[in-house]
Formats: sequence, structure tokens, C-alpha cells
Amino acid sequence: MVVDQNFLKVKKYFLILFFLFFCSEKSFSKNLSFTKITNLDEPWGSSFINENELIITEKNGQIKIVNVSNGNTEIVNHNLNYTVSGQGGLLDILYQNNQLWISYTEDRGNWKTSTSIAKATLDKKNLNFKNIFQANPPIDSGYHFGSRLAIKDNYLFASAGERGGGMIAQDPTNHPGSIIRIYLDGSIPKDNPKFEGKSNWLPEIYQIGVRNPQGLTYSSFDGKIYASNHGARGGDWFGEIKKGENYGWKILGWGGKNYSGIPIGPKWKPGFTKAIQYWVPSIATSAITIYKGNEFKEWNGHALITSLKDKSLRKLIFNDLENVLEEIIFKDKIGRIRDIQVHPNNGKIYFLSENNLWLMEKN
Repeated sequence: MVVDQNFLKVKKYFLILFFLFFCSEKSFSKNLSFTKITNLDEPWGSSFINENELIITEKNGQIKIVNVSNGNTEIVNHNLNYTVSGQGGLLDILYQNNQLWISYTEDRGNWKTSTSIAKATLDKKNLNFKNIFQANPPIDSGYHFGSRLAIKDNYLFASAGERGGGMIAQDPTNHPGSIIRIYLDGSIPKDNPKFEGKSNWLPEIYQIGVRNPQGLTYSSFDGKIYASNHGARGGDWFGEIKKGENYGWKILGWGGKNYSGIPIGPKWKPGFTKAIQYWVPSIATSAITIYKGNEFKEWNGHALITSLKDKSLRKLIFNDLENVLEEIIFKDKIGRIRDIQVHPNNGKIYFLSENNLWLMEKN
């Protein structure tokens, strides 16, 4: 019997890759410990307000402050005109310099809702929020609100999902399906795309063509904003936010298909923003961060991507865009992962899963 030597070489190569991939994931997971801090009810967003306390939103409308050292939890009253509608409710929350920003599903009347943003001064007993942004038009849909928040300098970036409207993401006269950039007080920067050659764009819009972006973060390593986005059946991605550009939904499918099985469009084509990493089939990307800390100092500058569908944490090394390296840190240990926060002092990592707050650290 004659054996094709090239076939044997290829087979050996793939066996080595298989061994390295699965063994590295398993061995790395053994070096991690997971501690459940407290039970929650569909938590969505979180932000450290000091070294001991996380402020957390629950989709059902509660805002809580959790002491990460002992798990003690306090409910904070608030005045938001929210509604729980499908995927909507209270969404992301962000703290800086005694101020809070929150994205949420606002009841706009007549069964219509919007992804809205409000701001308040921190008060651990009662939060008096005031709206600084509403995604218009309000829409009768319970789908694809987004929405994450990130701060860079004096700018607030926010992701607004396309609410299941598909091609609305290609219409810059509507907010759904876009990345928003406003000042921290809600006023509009005069160097947004509308004022620099895109006169038909709404003044708050910074980039268009996104579907359901549930991850957004600022990197202090390169000064850039990054996002993660849900595709349909496949086509999740991680990429850079770029002024005045277009990620292509629903002209592009990013490698995914409609839920009916019909192809959507090409993965990418010239004239549209190209993502850094794609996932087909879908992993249901959720929150992201660019790691900075001491607990996992070897990860500094790398992207951490959380997943709802396969319940994983993935690390991307993306300093060379032609050779992006992905590693699965763990999978299926704490459930569907909704949010990720890095402790501001020690660099340990905190996750929101479906109904819990978790701590991850080295053994």
C-alpha cells in the first residue's frame, strides 16, 4: 500500500494544532479559580465606583451596588422611564468622577421604545437621572437595543442596535444601527461626521452599519474605541470604531446567514469597515475589554471577548492585524457571560453571568 507523504504531513500538522488548542485551553483553565460573589436577576451592565463596590444594572429595572469583598448588596432607587421589552430593559452603566451614565430601553408611548442614555450624579440611595440622548425614531420592537457605553477624554460613545430593522442601519437619518458620539453632558461635538462632509447624517452619529453591538470599550494602549457585534446566524465580529465609516449591515452579512437560512451578503467588500475578527458560526459576542492590570499582566493590551452562546472568554492578540491570534481562556464554567470588568487596582476580573456576579483570579 502506497501512502501519500504529503497527506501524512498535513495530517500530522492538524493533529499538532488540535493538541495545542485543546490542551492549552484545559491547562490554562486549571490555573484559574472562580468564586461566586452574589446572586442577581438578569444583570446586564456594571462599573466600579470605588475599589470595593460595583454598581450593577439588572434588565428587570433594578440598580444595585455590590460590595465585591463580602457580597453585600444594596438596591438604589431611580427615576428612569424604562420598560422591559423583549431584549430591552436597563442596559449598560458607566461611572466616572462621581457621575453615572446609563443606557436603557425608554418607554416612548404607543408601544414604542428607544435606546436612550441618561446621566446622574452618584447617590447610593436615590439616583435622579436626566436624559441626554434618545435614539430616534422610537420603534415598536423588542429586538437589538445594543447597547454599551465607553468614555474617551470628554466624549461618550454609545452603541445603538438596529432594533431588528435591517437596512435602517444604512440610513444615517435614523439613529438605530449606529455608533453615537456625544460629549459627557450630551452636547454634540462639532467634529462629528455631519459637520465634516456628511450633511445628511444625524449630528450624534459617528459610524453606521451595525446590527446589535453589545460590546464597547476604550483602550488606553492606543487611544481607540473597539466594539463587538452580534451577527445573525454567524457573522459576529470584533473591530475598531472609525469616524464616518460603515460596517455594512445589512448589505454585508459578515459570514452569517438570515435565520431562514438565506445568505445575507458578502463577509466584507471594499468601501466598508473591515472587522478585526469574525466568528462563524456565532458565539454571541457580548461585553469586551482591553485588559490592563497586574493579575494577568501578560494579557496587557489584549482584547477579552465574552460570549453568551458558548459561554466562553476569549483573548485576542491583535497588534498585527494580518495575524490575529485567538485563545479560548475558558468555556462553559459560569454560564452565559453578559459583562466583564477589570478591578482598577489589582486587575482581577469580574463577570456578570445570567444570574450571578463572579470573580476570576489566578490559583
